[in-house]
Amino acid sequence: MMKLTVLAAVAGSAAAFVPSNLGAPTSVTSLDAKSKALPFLESPPNCEGYVGNVGFDPFRFSDFTPVDFLREAELKHGRIAMMAWLGYVSVDIGLRVLPVPEALEGLTAATAHDASVVQGGLSQMFLWFGLLEVIDGIAIQQMLEGSGRAPGDFGLDGGMLKGKSAAYIEDMKLKEITHCRLAMLAFSGVVTQSVLTQGPFPYV
Repeated sequence: MMKLTVLAAVAGSAAAFVPSNLGAPTSVTSLDAKSKALPFLESPPNCEGYVGNVGFDPFRFSDFTPVDFLREAELKHGRIAMMAWLGYVSVDIGLRVLPVPEALEGLTAATAHDASVVQGGLSQMFLWFGLLEVIDGIAIQQMLEGSGRAPGDFGLDGGMLKGKSAAYIEDMKLKEITHCRLAMLAFSGVVTQSVLTQGPFPYV
């Protein structure tokens, strides 16, 4: 299980910008078609038809890994990164969930990890997130076997997309994947900057 989790994390991270494309799948893809993102490379044909596809798959993961799996990983990492950026910055501007455990008093986001391991909070998070990964793994397996589930769809839209046009839904998917990609870069940047400056937000 641990090996599978690590493998999924690696594949997901590598797939952080693996393609997806706005609009319906094209019926024919030229083998000579150039990538929009990397014009000196061919556009990966298996990524055609996915929202947000700009042909960015320089290592061609999509040649040997189902793109639905890659898109699931990209969405998962992006959603986590959006929450992680917000949580990281919230700690460093002074927001806390009360009562704060004594072992975590006075910590910054950059110094909270090791203290949380000792205090036990991260162990609890690992347990619950591990359980969610098992449930998610079942959904992904069913998706890859043809259940019809879209990558990243857990039915949690609250009915906001009910009755909307296909164009509207495609536009919302494009916005989400764009924000996911930006959040992955933003979280990497905010962690790096906070460690380098050792200062409060905005880490300058």
